[in-house]
Amino acid sequence: MKKLVMMLTALLTISLSACSQKNTETNMKQKVLVAYFSASGTTKGVAQQLAEVAGADLHEIKPAQPYTDADLDWRNKQSRSSVEMQDKKSRPAITDKLTDMKDYDVVYVGFPIWWYTCPTIINTFMEAYDFQGKTVIPFATSGGSSIKKACEDLKATYPGVNWKEGKLLNRSSKDDLKKWVESNK
Repeated sequence: MKKLVMMLTALLTISLSACSQKNTETNMKQKVLVAYFSASGTTKGVAQQLAEVAGADLHEIKPAQPYTDADLDWRNKQSRSSVEMQDKKSRPAITDKLTDMKDYDVVYVGFPIWWYTCPTIINTFMEAYDFQGKTVIPFATSGGSSIKKACEDLKATYPGVNWKEGKLLNRSSKDDLKKWVESNK
């Protein structure tokens, strides 16, 4: 009888340990979102690959009024993008607001670099949700600028957000993206 009780106790201990381990593994699996704004499609392509590699959901930050080629003419000081970027308070309206942002633990936020920083529509996105308790990781595409100033601006504007180091993802391979995602865990 004593052997039977000891065997049952051992079996119960092993079962409880396995359940506990499974719960810990489940709790460690973070829900990830890749949210991006793309004016020309370049950032969209990177965001799609990043979401695939990270096993993340994908969300496009869409302007309520889509940008035209004329809007994006950076040489024209009167173009929509030029005017928005000159006004630090500019917050272009967005559509397709997420209803489940609270469910995400990690949010990658992607954008093209405009005037050495992120487009003001990214501020609209950041101010539309509560990022408390989340890790936010910026990424960008650019024709020639780095992401450094954009990251500095985001950290200064939203100091309460848990930011991780951002990265410029021009011409990144899937292998590069995998390594970057792993380094952010």
